[in-house]
Amino acid sequence: MKTIAPLVLVAAFALLGSCAINPHPMDMTRAVQSATTRSDHDALAKHYEDAAKEMRANADEHKKMLAQYQAKKDIYGKHAQDLMNHCQGLIRIYDQAAAENIAMAKSHREMAAEAK
Repeated sequence: MKTIAPLVLVAAFALLGSCAINPHPMDMTRAVQSATTRSDHDALAKHYEDAAKEMRANADEHKKMLAQYQAKKDIYGKHAQDLMNHCQGLIRIYDQAAAENIAMAKSHREMAAEAK
């Protein structure tokens, strides 16, 4: 139970941090509500694809850190397992976020194909 609470906090901060720094400025609520044309849906699909790409890059970065922590456990001492758990949790979150963004992009690509 002790390791679950820190993972929840880490996940919350990671999600908040990714929301605060938005490299793809778009009012998503308005964009989704007003999307009617092919180009509207293509723009949304591109936004989701870009977000997925960023999430994959974040996951890859944490995979590298995880490998470092695993290879040098002796350097990190009693904190090694906490650091590895932290990275594993973020990798899962980023992988899931990438998959969900890809699913949204696919939906908007389909809607773009159906739009006039």
